[in-house]
Amino acid sequence: MGRVKEISRKPVRGRKRKSVVYIICEGTETEIRYFKRFRNRGCPIDIIPISSQYKSADRLVQKAEATMGVNPYYPDEGDVIWCVFDRDENSNESLQKARQAAARKGYQLAYSNPSFELWFLLHFVNQQAEAADCQTLIRMLRQPGRLEKYEKNQDVYDRLKPLQEKAIERAEQRIRVLKEENTEIISRQSNPVTTVAELVKYLNSRQ
Repeated sequence: MGRVKEISRKPVRGRKRKSVVYIICEGTETEIRYFKRFRNRGCPIDIIPISSQYKSADRLVQKAEATMGVNPYYPDEGDVIWCVFDRDENSNESLQKARQAAARKGYQLAYSNPSFELWFLLHFVNQQAEAADCQTLIRMLRQPGRLEKYEKNQDVYDRLKPLQEKAIERAEQRIRVLKEENTEIISRQSNPVTTVAELVKYLNSRQ
């Protein structure tokens, strides 16, 4: 699946331009299918998948900067950029560079450790124990009463939406615990954690 773009950058005469949410993510369909369901007339979203060659967190943020250099991005008019990425094989050095670069540029980060599926899992259970990798989370998602036939790249938004508030609560609770322990959120040591709830709350506020 390629870029998901729903907006025209040509202003309508006499009408105020709506600010745009740019979501820069790794080149998989899972995140794309999920976040495009937040699009509506009040929340223009441009989802930009990045090639797997930029899979490291710091290079993803660098590529986001380069991509926005050739796109109509107007932060002074309310446009925002969210970089969505997983722990994967990122070192702490790479994650720290990504965090620092995003802070300099004013980008927001939606980070999941170990993978985006943790956000889905939190809709069903308050996962506090470390999860080894994405496949571990998928096996947990497939347990009875959850997403029993889950496969990557499925559209699971409708199934998750009624449980979204609980998932946000659980994600935020975990972040509070990590902060109390003085554990850096965007690091390998934070497993399990996801800040996707922050992006979801932001998109909901634009409804």
